[in-house]
Amino acid sequence: FVLVWEELRGANENDTGNSATQRKWREQFLSRLRQVGLLQEQREIFRAKKRIRFILLSAPWRVLCYYAEEINLKVPLEVVTDPMTNWSEHFLSKLSLPNPLSQNVPNPPLEYYTCQFKSNKLEFLGSGDKETFFKTTQRHQVLQLYEILARTPYGSVNRGEVGIDRLISEEVFTAAYPLHERQILHGYWSKWSCWRRYQPLGHIREYFGEKIALYFAWIFYTAWLLPASLIGTLVFLLGFVDLFSDVPKEVCESGNSFIMCPLCNICSTWNYSSICITYKAGLLFDNWGTVFLSLFMSLWAVTFLEYWRRTSSTLSHRWGCSDFEDIEERPRPEFSAMAPMTTRNPITGAEEPYFPENKRFHRTVTGCMVIIVMISVVPMFLISIILYRTILRVVIYKAGTIASISASVLNLIIILTLSRIYTWLAGVLTRWMHRTQTKYEDMFILKVFIFQFVNFYSTPVYIAFFKGFVGYPGMYNTLFGLRNEECGAGGCLIDLAQELLVIMVGKQMINNVHEFISKVQAWWQKNKIRPPQMAGEGTQTMMNVSPWEADYDLLVCEGLFGEYLEMLQFGFITIFVAACPLAPLFALMNNWVEIRLDAQKYVREYRRPVVERAQDIGIWFHILQFISHIAVISNACLIAFTSSFVPRLYYRYTRDSTLSGFVNFTLATAPYRGYRDDNGEYLPEYFHLIAIRLSFVVVFEHVVFFIGRLIDLTVSNIPEEVEIKIKREHYVAKQALAENK
Repeated sequence: FVLVWEELRGANENDTGNSATQRKWREQFLSRLRQVGLLQEQREIFRAKKRIRFILLSAPWRVLCYYAEEINLKVPLEVVTDPMTNWSEHFLSKLSLPNPLSQNVPNPPLEYYTCQFKSNKLEFLGSGDKETFFKTTQRHQVLQLYEILARTPYGSVNRGEVGIDRLISEEVFTAAYPLHERQILHGYWSKWSCWRRYQPLGHIREYFGEKIALYFAWIFYTAWLLPASLIGTLVFLLGFVDLFSDVPKEVCESGNSFIMCPLCNICSTWNYSSICITYKAGLLFDNWGTVFLSLFMSLWAVTFLEYWRRTSSTLSHRWGCSDFEDIEERPRPEFSAMAPMTTRNPITGAEEPYFPENKRFHRTVTGCMVIIVMISVVPMFLISIILYRTILRVVIYKAGTIASISASVLNLIIILTLSRIYTWLAGVLTRWMHRTQTKYEDMFILKVFIFQFVNFYSTPVYIAFFKGFVGYPGMYNTLFGLRNEECGAGGCLIDLAQELLVIMVGKQMINNVHEFISKVQAWWQKNKIRPPQMAGEGTQTMMNVSPWEADYDLLVCEGLFGEYLEMLQFGFITIFVAACPLAPLFALMNNWVEIRLDAQKYVREYRRPVVERAQDIGIWFHILQFISHIAVISNACLIAFTSSFVPRLYYRYTRDSTLSGFVNFTLATAPYRGYRDDNGEYLPEYFHLIAIRLSFVVVFEHVVFFIGRLIDLTVSNIPEEVEIKIKREHYVAKQALAENK
């Protein structure tokens, strides 16, 4: 492990360019690291006006054993003989077909039955070679994440002056990182030529730890997007068939028969036949196939989440993390430093730091109030966008498309700006309250998701369910004196499809631009001109750069939060898929690129992140479940109330199968609204359509929820073979750690 700080070149020991306090903290921290038994070697290099000092840390065998036992580190007992296979790999092997997704990655990591490390039971744990007994990732766990670097104080513990993270934030050190050793992942994972291959999850887990490996296992839901994107594309293409078979004749052939009311106070009347092209374009997104796609995607989401639950439990057991959150996870260093009292852990029996309920309550209330205030900001900006779009349409008459697209782009900019502000604010609100890193991250993610859900989805929800309530001549609904927005000529569904494409594709493009900028930054840091280096101990030539110096030039790993947050696309491809059948296809293409870009970042461009363990993907799974449930109701309502599918179906089976006269059926004579007679009274067809729409919503969501519940009841969360292996592991561990007879 490497610690780094920078000093002014040529400065003496008493004037290093750092404050006296920083120098004092650094010396105390390094002194206490020596006291706990860590070995230290110092190196230095010179660049321009800077002297960069490196402290190379390593832990001797006795220190590793002590802390490994302290943090309940899992060590191997017995090799698991049956390899883990992908479902598609298993399916193709049954059919005796070649698997184009497989690749032979050298030195595949062995999977073991494991147990907690006990130094007095080394003879049972295969401790033949002390140099190789602990894996590199386990050494990082012992050294950084838990008891040593993260918990060593350098000043007052009551003021939170503890751990390497605080020292870096105080600029006492400029960096702290483990060294890279990335040959296999570089050649068999991060290259673009591996885009259609299985990910080597075993190697990823062995190199980066379980937390990052679980992310890359989860993002492989991209494979599940293949059938979704295929069906979505077919539904979109079938919309072209409707252009010739499902367009009422009156739309394009009515001439001057239907004179429509003005769209604004200064606008003129217009002919209904003028919307012929736009109406046809709307059928690409609003046709009978969208009903099937909505049903399919709702069941797809339920099935995928059930599959992931089983996969996650399998990986968690294979990687020895099944009990991590309940038993093995330690309190966060910041929490330990700031907690005012201790209490006994009911599971482990150990005394641990504790925040009293009254203080926790006050901070929780404060956090909730801030969240409510931030959420209330979103409707204010939404109203501003609506007013902007309405005013632009009035000022630039017949510029509805320009107003709509520019408003969507402006909305995307506001969404991304608010996201950055609130993400920072959520980090401040969550900082000190939660005992473990998992609880901290779950609560941080929950705060951000609540805001992001409202932030990203408020505009699509407005367009889908609230836009278009304009009233009628003589009784128009207004907002701040301006008439409410009407849906476009093709209906609200095509407006919704446009908004989704701008937000979803635009966000993906901005993320890819950010990735490209990161690549440029990494290239610049790797290839910038190094000045001639002074001779002396620890210096290197231009042709022989030390690994700690090479890694220092890489970018700092930003963590997985941003990567998971990009997967809000799951909501776009499920909640609003009825309006945009191509959403799964865009998500598929983006994710294929995203996996490779992420692999390159972690292997080539980032400093090696500190190993972190995890039992699963945390609260993200529950968020996905929530989204899948919302998606069922949303799609049912979209088809029933926003789409013209139900009125067309009703007219086809009650009046005319060719839709002749359908336009006249849906229109009304001013000043009365639709489905009224000349006296303004509702026609029977109005009540029939309301009943059909409500019945459709109820039947749709009941069918999907019933099938989902049936899958949940019939498919076990933990595969049967995994349950057997868990029992086998408990038996082997009990035998290995039993007292000698």
